[in-house]
Order: sequence, then structure tokens, then C-alpha cells
Amino acid sequence: MARTAHSNRLIHETSPYLLQHAHNPVDWYPWGEEALDRARREDKPILLSIGYSACHWCHVMERESFEDEDVARLMDELFVCIKVDREERPDLDKVYQTAHQILASRPGGWPLNMFLAPADRMPVFGGTYFPKTSRHGLPAFTDILRQVAAVYRDRRDAIEAQTDTLRETFARIEPADAAPGASPAPELLERGFAELARQYEPRHGGFGAAPKFPHPTALEFLLRHAARAGGAAGGEALAMARHTLAAMTRGGLCDQLGGGFFRYCVDERWEIPHFEKMLYDNAQLLGVYADAARAAGDELFRRAALATGAWVMREMQSPAGGYYSTLDADSEGHEQAQLPGVRPLAARDRVLARDRHPALRGVHVDRDPHPAGIGGDLQDFLIMLDRLVELPLDGEDIPQIVVGRGVAGAELHRPAQVLDGLSSTALPGEDAGQVLAGSGRSRVQSHVLAQVEDGLGNPTL
Repeated sequence: MARTAHSNRLIHETSPYLLQHAHNPVDWYPWGEEALDRARREDKPILLSIGYSACHWCHVMERESFEDEDVARLMDELFVCIKVDREERPDLDKVYQTAHQILASRPGGWPLNMFLAPADRMPVFGGTYFPKTSRHGLPAFTDILRQVAAVYRDRRDAIEAQTDTLRETFARIEPADAAPGASPAPELLERGFAELARQYEPRHGGFGAAPKFPHPTALEFLLRHAARAGGAAGGEALAMARHTLAAMTRGGLCDQLGGGFFRYCVDERWEIPHFEKMLYDNAQLLGVYADAARAAGDELFRRAALATGAWVMREMQSPAGGYYSTLDADSEGHEQAQLPGVRPLAARDRVLARDRHPALRGVHVDRDPHPAGIGGDLQDFLIMLDRLVELPLDGEDIPQIVVGRGVAGAELHRPAQVLDGLSSTALPGEDAGQVLAGSGRSRVQSHVLAQVEDGLGNPTL
């Protein structure tokens, strides 16, 4: 289907993400009173789809479903469809990501597809990526559409009960306004550390299982807790942070050629990155690595901070001012396009690479430890690194810059404190993390999924 065969209301928007969907056959609305009023007037549930322009799985779902005439027809028949760019409306994204985590008892992501009641815009059901047809344990998007519409039509009582519970949960997790100058209670800090210690993965570092994200705020909390607590507890917190930061730096999460860090790794060993680079991830990690270099006196962390700062200023600064927000994971229509001119590598080369690079410890050259030749890909990448580049990190300086606002500007000055030698100065201040603990899927969420899985089944709510 030609992308210009249709035009919808998004054609009048300025967001790159919304414009990507302006020629979908879906009757997309931007978030606003026109769409919300129509939903209320027709008593028609809302399909709210949130993403951003560099999101790989947003692109996949668009190709599979939103560009499909039949799927689009079903969407428009059952829902008022609204597209939101999370980079334009982070407030909406935060609210509905939190709602998804409560309903599904697991973190969300992008694309985020939330189904809302038209009267109050409260969520009925939510999910992230859905394939057009059921596969790999994921329900078909068209089945989800039909079941959510049926639940909204037939089970308003269950939806109202879920809404009441959701409002109560939001009220509990909304932080109260703190008095000026107030610090978190010591018990809250201890609880935060205990929760991070519970989630910590001691073998490879990081928190939880694959896919693995860097979680810079959690690492910053560990560094601050180490400085505050001291003793054995402080040493444990520092060891967790150091192990994780070192594994991230030596593995595939770190862009060994260009500097900076990718979005996440698909495996538990930090070997296989998702090739998307976010400004806000790197802005936060830049400060964390600078602080870790001070706290631990580790040259590896200093080098990582320098390389990240250099990448931000080299590739993410716009000549017109400000910073670009993301680098897309997709190239030539798919993720991780092949680099031109790279020849296949012999097993002998891979043995040499395994000996040279800590990231390859435990990777066997006679068989692939992951599906689709992942181990070999990592070795090839690191051999390419040896051949093509040696980053000039030692003695490299990051010039001071002045920016008006934004997380990148707020973080870029921090590595300046570690460029000319490492200090063991304690980190200032204290911080606390909040953990949102789900208690299982909501009944409506479970009902929709059960209906999709069972076909003709009819479990009660």
C-alpha cells in the first residue's frame, strides 16, 4: 500500500512521530478536545496509542497493523483512535505508563496501546506491542480490539469497579508535597536499598532478567547510599553499582566505536544491544559514570563518561541549538543494517578476540550461545573495533558548554570534576527510589486476555 493513499488529521501536526502516521488508513486524531468530545458523544471507547519517532517496535506495529486496510477499518469501527508522541506529551505518557503497570502488573514501554473509557479517560485495558496475528505467545491485535470492545459494551460494572481501584492506587502512590528542605526518612532509604538488592542480578550485574536496561537512577541511588551509609552496607551498595557499570561498559550496551550507550540489551549478559540511542539515557548515565569515577577511583568509569560526553556533543548537538532526542534503531527499513565492506571473520580471529576482550569470556567459537548467531555477532563487532578505531580517551577533554535548560545540559558539566584526576570525595546529598509493586493483573485485563486465549471461553469477571 502506498503511504500517500490516505491522509488523516495528523497531517496538520508538527511532531515527526505523528507525521509518520499521517498517511495510515486509520482515522487517527491527535490528543485534543475534538477526539475526546466525539468519544463522549458517541459513547465510544478510545484507543490511545503512544510512541515516538525512533521507536523500533512502533515502526513494526505500524507496518503490520496501522498500514493494513482491514485492521484500520476494525479500529475505526470500534474505537476513536488517538495518536500521541511521548516526546510532545510526557505527562500523558507518564500517567498511562503507570496505569499500565498497575493493570498488567509489569512495566510498559512503547508503543503503549491503552483502551480508555470515553467519559473519564480511565484505562479499561492496556498493552504494548501486539502483532497483527497471534505469535510467540502474544495475542493478535485484532482479537484484542474485539474483546476490549465487547467488555466495554457488556461489562460496565467490572470496568467501574476497576476504575475505582485504579483511582485509589493512584492516590496512594502520588507522593505528598514535601516541606522545603525536607530529606527522605532513613527508613525509606533503607527500604529502597533493600528492594534494589532484591532485584540485583549478581552474576552479570543489573536488575532483573533480560531484556536489561541500565536504570541510571537506581545506580545513582546506590552510589549515594554507599556514601551515606558507609561500612558494610555502603560497601555492598558500591559493589553492586561498580559491577553493573563495568559490565555495561565492557559489553554491548556501550557503543564501543562511537561512545555513549544504547537503549537496552536483549540478553542478560549485556552483549546484544537494541541499536537505539536516547539522549536522556546518555545524559543520566554521563553523570552516573562521572560520580562512579569519583566514588570508586576507577579509570574505566572516567573513560566511559568522557566518551559519552564527546558523543553527545559530536552527534547529538543541533547546529540550530539544543540537542537531538534519539538515534533510530532502524536503518534501511529494518533494525541493525549490515555495515558495508565488512568481510566474514574466521574462527582464528574470533579466538583472538575472545582472549582480548572481557566481554567475550564464556563465549564459545564453535557454537553460538544465543539464537540467530548472537555470540558470533558480538565477536565480529569487537574484532571490527580492533581494526577500525581506538578512541582517544586518555587526556581527552570535554569543553564546558552553556545551555539554557534540559537534562543534557544539567549533566554535561559533571564529568569536568573528574577529567584532571580522580577524587574519592563523598557524593553530596541523599536520594530515595520508589518501587511500584503490582499485586497481579486487574480482573478486566485478565478477562480480555483469557477471552483471546480461549476463543469461545467465557470466564467470569
